[in-house]
Amino acid sequence: MRPLWTSCLILGSAFHAGAVDFVRDVRPIFEKHCYECHGAKKQKNDYRLDIKSIALTGGEGHAPNIVAGKSTESPLFRFVNGADKDLQMPPKTRLSSAEIEVLQRWIDEGAVWPDGVDVAKVEDRTDWWAFKPIKVSSLRFQVSSSGTPAGRHETHPIDVFIREKLVEKNLKPSAPADARTLIRRLSFDLTGLPPSLEEVAAFVSDTSVNAYEKLVDRLLASPRYGERWARHWLDVVHYGETHGYDKDKARMNAWPYRDYVIRALNADKLYARFLEEQIAGDALYPGTTDGTTALGFIAAGPWDLIGHAEVPETKLDGKIARHLDRDDMVQNAIGTLCSLTVQCAQCHYHKFDPISQEDYYSLQAVFAAVDRTDISYYPDDAMMGRFAALEKQRVGLTTSITALEEPLIKKAGAAYAALTKRIEGAAEKTAKSNPNAKPDFGYHSAISPVQDAEKWVQVDLGRSITIEKVLLKPCYDDYGSIGGGFGFPVRFKVECSDDPKFKTGVTLLWRKHDATFMNDFANPGLRAFETGGTKDEGTQGRYLRVTAVKLAPRKGDYIFALAELQVLDEAGKNLAEGRPVTALDSIEAAPRWRKANLTDGIAPEARSQEDKEQLIVQRDELLKSTADAGTRDRLVTLKAQLKDVQAGLAKLPPPGKVYAGAIHTGQGAFRGTGNEGGKPRVIQVLKRGDVKQPAQEVSPRGIEKLGEVFHLPFDLQTDHESARRAALARWVTDKGNALTWRSLVNRVWQHHFGRGLVETANDFGRMGSQPTHPELLDWLALTFRDDLGGSLKKLHKLIVMSETYRQSSAASPEAVKMDGANAWLSHQIRRKLDAESVRDSILSVSGKLDLAMGGPSFQDFIIDKPQHSPHYEYHLHDPEDPKSHRRSIYRFIVRSQPQPFMTVLDCADPSMRVDKRNESLSPLQALTMMNNGLTVVMARHFAERVAKEATGTEAQVRRAFGLAVSREPMAGELGPLTEYARAEGLENACRVILNLNEFSFVD
Repeated sequence: MRPLWTSCLILGSAFHAGAVDFVRDVRPIFEKHCYECHGAKKQKNDYRLDIKSIALTGGEGHAPNIVAGKSTESPLFRFVNGADKDLQMPPKTRLSSAEIEVLQRWIDEGAVWPDGVDVAKVEDRTDWWAFKPIKVSSLRFQVSSSGTPAGRHETHPIDVFIREKLVEKNLKPSAPADARTLIRRLSFDLTGLPPSLEEVAAFVSDTSVNAYEKLVDRLLASPRYGERWARHWLDVVHYGETHGYDKDKARMNAWPYRDYVIRALNADKLYARFLEEQIAGDALYPGTTDGTTALGFIAAGPWDLIGHAEVPETKLDGKIARHLDRDDMVQNAIGTLCSLTVQCAQCHYHKFDPISQEDYYSLQAVFAAVDRTDISYYPDDAMMGRFAALEKQRVGLTTSITALEEPLIKKAGAAYAALTKRIEGAAEKTAKSNPNAKPDFGYHSAISPVQDAEKWVQVDLGRSITIEKVLLKPCYDDYGSIGGGFGFPVRFKVECSDDPKFKTGVTLLWRKHDATFMNDFANPGLRAFETGGTKDEGTQGRYLRVTAVKLAPRKGDYIFALAELQVLDEAGKNLAEGRPVTALDSIEAAPRWRKANLTDGIAPEARSQEDKEQLIVQRDELLKSTADAGTRDRLVTLKAQLKDVQAGLAKLPPPGKVYAGAIHTGQGAFRGTGNEGGKPRVIQVLKRGDVKQPAQEVSPRGIEKLGEVFHLPFDLQTDHESARRAALARWVTDKGNALTWRSLVNRVWQHHFGRGLVETANDFGRMGSQPTHPELLDWLALTFRDDLGGSLKKLHKLIVMSETYRQSSAASPEAVKMDGANAWLSHQIRRKLDAESVRDSILSVSGKLDLAMGGPSFQDFIIDKPQHSPHYEYHLHDPEDPKSHRRSIYRFIVRSQPQPFMTVLDCADPSMRVDKRNESLSPLQALTMMNNGLTVVMARHFAERVAKEATGTEAQVRRAFGLAVSREPMAGELGPLTEYARAEGLENACRVILNLNEFSFVD
């Protein structure tokens, strides 16, 4: 018989050898070794072992670390037992063999974890004000269709909310602002320009009950309104006209998107459509100008030229570049429209908001087929509709032809493949071979730093003759990848005359040089340009001149070049061969470039192109021979229809181009998805955001948790690429998506009051601010969405009609003490003018502001050293250049080298999504306002203006002061300024007035 104590030991061992208890046996191991990195304070790799739901499943976006019943298949067990040496856990010390055995047995027994024994509770990340549906306020107000309270004598709804909070905080509203302050405030807020003295006088003297409302309506109806508020929108979407990154090349076709925003705001396009067009206008509103140009939104941000155009998508750097590109598109869409920092989820589950990694990459999948490229558009919907219809037919016919030819290609087999290889070889030869028969390339003008410089070259034919036809043969430069069409002018005219100076008797043979032509002349490659005269038009002369008025772009500078100029008579004889050539200028770098080359009979010829065309005919015949009669007839019919469609497209005037998000065929390393018919790229979750660690594939959808909270369907109706963006557009603009409507009203409020109801306008998440007036925010969102139908102009009117907006900016001592940031709005916030308003005001008061709207941006810089990366030299620009006297919204926006004057005045950085600009006061600003070239030049024009409008120094100073700050100078101001003007000159006095603090502040 065994001793009693031995039996007890055996029973105890048997007891412990039974089922592992989580609380008694497992949790102490987790507490000792794991919670430091995977507990409440820290969650490495988004993993926690103090919460059952996360510990057993791995958490959202992660594979399970514990596979119940299978310890050998559980990553957690492999980490702790040392099987995975690269990921041993804990990293510094190992578990004991007994602890490892306990964990193994616990998992094999089913990983039983009783409910209610979590160390920590699962956090509900949707428990946050922004992730709740819009709350209907207990205070309901009627708002008229015009955007004003229904009852004229009722307290304005905004004032009810604001004053309720002021009472709670023991504060009182300030007095109403005077009429002069109101018109100046409204003018800058709604148009970005100062009111004229006459406008101020008229408003001050208008004693009618609705005088203020009439002013509001007039300013909202002004075309200047769209220009002003477009700038705010472009800040948030980080619009720029260069790519950014290392080379920072110019985007010459970005401006149509800017013009779209201005046009849409002036037309008061309803907000939902405004957003839908920018995400998926091509899908939701096909065949419309706005539906195409609005897609510039997708491509508004920086773009890595090297990472896309010089590195293929198969390389690591190419993968990273494209990942970052889609990340920018996702940020722009969700960050701008919904005020969420969704980008924080690309490496892990968002630390604070209900956004998983899978959510983030599913949003990337929405843009999986999209690249940045120039796409065609027409400036009116009628022409755009015709173009879109023909393009749709072309794509459909091409698809049908391809479907018919695929089985024929398989049947043709090796013979077809051999011909295709020869065709590709001919194409490569055409692209890479040097078609210059001799090194006498042609005529080359001097290099110009600006594109609109005029250059001309002419031939002396020896006598006055009748000209039947003129041929201009383009150059081919064999340096690098420049190729055919080098230097061929973008806009030009061809003239003849008997006067070598072309001052008298000039006959215009052909032109493409003025505003009557909508678009520029496309690069012709090596195709000769041909124009003919007629005897009836009297095209006779001794001299033939070609004048380029818009030069061809090179690399940051501009030139004019031609290989050969031929003047043909009725018999086809070239009358210009060997004749003398003169030009405005020429680089004369023999033998390649010189004037004499223009008439030497030598021009580049792409002979391999003829070989390619003959081979294509042979290949087509081969396919026909493998087809039955029905298929042959069908192919002939389809190809004839395609030819007609292509002819129809050719008859349309050349389209404009907008830099936008679209399917891109690409060239070289940057091939795009157009080479695969626009098939979206496969998007996978990237472990830790690393392109080298792709995990599960994802499909396009919205943010799952928010879809549940707001009941938002992601309605993907077809497999086409654009359907993904259309589904996202509908998801964003759904009436239930509270984030969209709150975000917009908060942004508008911020620009009217200097701070938003939510101070972090780009972040409504848990790391952002909470609203100071949550009920007001929701009332505004609901009213804007439902009562105002998404009309931005009505929202502006609703806000500026309130007494809260109209109150004085003078703060009481109590308000300064109790609410220094003026969060409760006991007074209006005194605001400094932004950089654009300062610049536009300087131009306006000097009488030099050009109010021409739209079109390509003016450049207030000279491009220097463009061979590798452009250098944008602002100090070389002449501020007297009238092209640069337009409003600042039309300024060419450079990312790498911002305009110094604007930057000092806190202009937005175009490389970043700027929700709210800095508002600083510094000595550098004072020095800039005093000494910048624009200020100095405009002070002179300001003085010239007031000298014409007033007589006598005192009257001129009075006039200048009034124009600058919208009021008459007081006696203590007028005397010293007049004395200074008499001593130092009116120009210097005007310069001092432009430097008054009052000139640079809203009120």
